[in-house]
Amino acid sequence: MYCDLCVLSARPTAADEARVPHRLFGYVDAREPWSAARWADDARAAIAAVHVAGGVPVLVGGTGLYLRTLLDGIAPVPDIDPDVRAAVRALPVEAAYAALTREDAAAAARLAPADTTRVARALEVVRSTGTPLAHWQQRRGGGIGAQVDLSAAILLPDRDVLFARCDRRLEAMFDDGAVEEVAALLARTDVPADAPIRRAIGVPEVAAMLGGTIDRATAIARAQLATRQYAKRQYTWFRNQPPANWKRLSESGLQFYFENLG
Repeated sequence: MYCDLCVLSARPTAADEARVPHRLFGYVDAREPWSAARWADDARAAIAAVHVAGGVPVLVGGTGLYLRTLLDGIAPVPDIDPDVRAAVRALPVEAAYAALTREDAAAAARLAPADTTRVARALEVVRSTGTPLAHWQQRRGGGIGAQVDLSAAILLPDRDVLFARCDRRLEAMFDDGAVEEVAALLARTDVPADAPIRRAIGVPEVAAMLGGTIDRATAIARAQLATRQYAKRQYTWFRNQPPANWKRLSESGLQFYFENLG
């Protein structure tokens, strides 16, 4: 989404976008605090516009939370008390997870202890509302899953091949402008230090390199590791979480699927 990270987010190139219209790529400024709910609103509008024009929208991406929010709706969690949020976000992830185990054991059992963002979210919800996150998630609303004819396919390539591609792509990013775009981002005084974009994979690593605390090889290695870890979480989520009728396909199977979709 963020227009500031074209290279580092592997956004479609100008040549890609010339082949078929793309929407919701590079349309959010770095200073904007975005969310799955805000993206889902934009995605619903984009999908409706394509339908009105007589086209077929193709939804692509690897972020399960965003897809689930669009299709299944959003949990109506009340606004979190700012003081509660600040206190929770200040905790080390180990302390936050220990607190979550005491205050919402079911959520702790579902989450990985090192998943900083989700652990903090579950903890701040139960502390601010007095009710576990699962309660709110059961009351989801606004999803479009029941309103569209969805033909879903999940690509599950060979993991070793996938991770090798991730590593090669990261090296190419460093050579093709990722360092320069992170430098430009860091130079902006209107982007808060805690802005979500500053936590994007590759940004902390390049920032450390530019700050002189690590060298280029270490920055690449750390960003590669973070990318592989994220890809592993995506792989696990898409293999296990979506409905059983979503097709799980190899790379060759996916090509055959789309060639015969019509």
